[in-house]
Amino acid sequence: MFRLLMAALGLALFAAHVRAADADSKPDDPKGIEFFEKKIRPVLVANCYQCHSASAKELKGELRLDTREGMRKGGEQGPAVVPAKVADSLIISALKHADGLEMPPKQKLSDAIVADFTKWIEMGAPDPRRPNSSTVGSKINIAEARQWWSFQPPKVTPAPKVKNAAWPKSEIDRYVLATLEAKGLAPVADADRRTLIRRTYLDLIGLPPTPEEVEAFVSDTDAKALEKVIDRLLAMPQFGERWGRHWLDIARYGESTSKERNVPYPFAWRYRDYVYDSLAADKPFDQFVREQIAGDLLPAKNDAQRNEQLVATGFLAIGPKSLNNRNNEQYLMDQADEQLDVATRGVMALSVACARCHDHKFDPIPTTDYYALVGIFRSTDTLSGVKRGNNKTGYSGDYGYMIDAGKKHETGTEERRKLAELKRELEKAQEDLQQARQQARQKLAAAEANGAKGKNKAKNKAKANQKLAAAFRQEQQRVDELTAQIAALEGGSSGSGPPVMAVRDSARPANVQVNIRGEVNDLGPEVPRGYVRVLTYPQSPDVVPAQSGRLQLAMWMTSKHNPLTARVMANRVWFHLFGRGIVETVDNFGALGERPANPELLDYLAVRFVAHDWSVKKLIREVMLSRAYQLSSDHSDANYAADPDNKLVWRMNRRRLEAEVIRDSLLAVSGQLDLARPAGSLTQTITGGEIGRQARTAGLQEPVKFRSAYLPMVRGLVPEFLNLFDVADAELVVGQRDVTTVAPQALYMMNNPLVGEQAKATAERLAGKSDLADNAARVDYAFRLVLGRPASSDEQAATLAYLQSCEDAPAAWMNVCQTLFASAEFRYSY
Repeated sequence: MFRLLMAALGLALFAAHVRAADADSKPDDPKGIEFFEKKIRPVLVANCYQCHSASAKELKGELRLDTREGMRKGGEQGPAVVPAKVADSLIISALKHADGLEMPPKQKLSDAIVADFTKWIEMGAPDPRRPNSSTVGSKINIAEARQWWSFQPPKVTPAPKVKNAAWPKSEIDRYVLATLEAKGLAPVADADRRTLIRRTYLDLIGLPPTPEEVEAFVSDTDAKALEKVIDRLLAMPQFGERWGRHWLDIARYGESTSKERNVPYPFAWRYRDYVYDSLAADKPFDQFVREQIAGDLLPAKNDAQRNEQLVATGFLAIGPKSLNNRNNEQYLMDQADEQLDVATRGVMALSVACARCHDHKFDPIPTTDYYALVGIFRSTDTLSGVKRGNNKTGYSGDYGYMIDAGKKHETGTEERRKLAELKRELEKAQEDLQQARQQARQKLAAAEANGAKGKNKAKNKAKANQKLAAAFRQEQQRVDELTAQIAALEGGSSGSGPPVMAVRDSARPANVQVNIRGEVNDLGPEVPRGYVRVLTYPQSPDVVPAQSGRLQLAMWMTSKHNPLTARVMANRVWFHLFGRGIVETVDNFGALGERPANPELLDYLAVRFVAHDWSVKKLIREVMLSRAYQLSSDHSDANYAADPDNKLVWRMNRRRLEAEVIRDSLLAVSGQLDLARPAGSLTQTITGGEIGRQARTAGLQEPVKFRSAYLPMVRGLVPEFLNLFDVADAELVVGQRDVTTVAPQALYMMNNPLVGEQAKATAERLAGKSDLADNAARVDYAFRLVLGRPASSDEQAATLAYLQSCEDAPAAWMNVCQTLFASAEFRYSY
């Protein structure tokens, strides 16, 4: 009967087919290429090219791994890589040292690397390497590179005059309409008020409006009716949860280490709540970024602010970690690389991490710029509470701690004076140390030039490094002594309250040396800590030698002179409101990214964003009050023929709702949703150590009715519903989630107990409404409740006929509600 009802109503359901993976992934797919550059190429360069590249002394097995074609053609054993077919890709067997294949032959690489190669092949093995392909390489000309569109400072260009002067409501509309008219196109009609109010609610708070709220808006004749609704929703705490979840995708928020040993993060939720509260309070975005990069170093007016800023640095601490890595230097470099990636890609949409092993292949980022930035993060201690190595639990107990006002020791005037004096001395000692290092290095370089060559070269280099350290031991000891004294004084005001995931400056900040080909044991020249040179400007702050440089990095990233930060965030806001960014590649503003469809509009939004004190709410409000946002999603053959992807915004895009919004809408409609914030996280119920081994995780499966924004995000154990509907990968920076249409989604909506329970609760809610006189009124209200609109005459007739044919009325009404939940209309915003 349930299936008959769905057919009778004629509601659009999920497509039941499964789209096969593109076996020949587009070579210019930005996400795929970024994954290759970050996860795959460095492994190939470090472990495979010696025997399987054009530069190999003897090509082993007739196999080339330094080109796309070589990997797919393979060698004597067959193809190394078959896109989208892991089982047929011999490179996986070789990495696992299985089936008689071993690569590299002397060392089996980690399970994490094998998992990366497996994922890459499943993606279609995207690979930008081509014969004679043009790359930036070592020919980087910084002055010329600054001419790239996104490296130019944003500037407002007055919108051109438009022919249809009556259409625009705002400057945004003038930019949009001018671009459309230049192509001979015109926007479609405005959305009807029911569609618009539902869109507004879903976009701002991730919850549908009630039937009463819809009708109140429809009947409100005030010209500022939408403005009033937007302002009310922006002021709700649910706005912070909705838009904070967008940021958590970028921050790769997860509540465990993942990798080979998956250890829970029981205090990651404090960072989650910080993000939600910051967005709800409309914290200026530049301040929001600074707190996450260097909150522990920012001044605080009281203990509460100090605690908040410390929690913010969890941004750098919550990333995935490979606790099985026995090489401490490799572990620390991987951790710093991950922190650099989330900071630069998340804030500036720039793939700096692709320059770890070599100069960036596409963007003007030399490998020395990468190590200038990595030095900042290597001069930072990460307090995640976990520890690499063979310890049983994976926990270290190393956390940051909030200030407990009842236990805090107040630093007196004399102590503060002494502290300031010691810090001045430390800065001078750091300068002396740097100078001593430089002098010693010059002497050793001259001596090394006259030393033995060939087989003894590595041994001589090791001896040289030992002599180098001895040459400035006295200066180093002085730095260590001052650092210890400062730590002792500052310890008197350190926190003694609840633990948090956080970071702090290392006791001995220092520059790092280039890791040649990304190898931690093959060191090149030391690189002073700094920034991406193509984005530096005359006012760029210098890194203070006695500090990590995170504070200066945060200031540089959020300066009005930085051409990327405001642009990137403005584009992210546009994407979340329209379903497509002005720059389609929201996480890549470099050469592999798309150019803006409307560059003047993007610059206008970026400049306005900064001028309005980096207010995210003001930016969202301005965009939503534009006529462009209020367009319908109607089709136009003429417009579609000229602009099938709707890059120019001639209509509103139809958007599948995110997993969290679908679940929350189910609970809201049924009356079961609990809007109260839960205390902590269900991750804290995990006991017994590592997930997937001895840990007990039953507490994660407890049925809960709070918002999906608070569901546990344990890497590898994400709730089924979220995974099924494309929640972001918590190991990657994800500014734009995948949107899939697969059969299991339809089956879930039709058969899962969660959906059935909410359908039953909704049916009971309808039955309990005494103001609904008969079944016809209940059917109409059901459509208004679930879909935000009244039932059509055909839908009304089909549903009533079904109800009359059923003997079990409660079960019939449950089927009606579940059918509405299973419709595409429920899961889409129009």
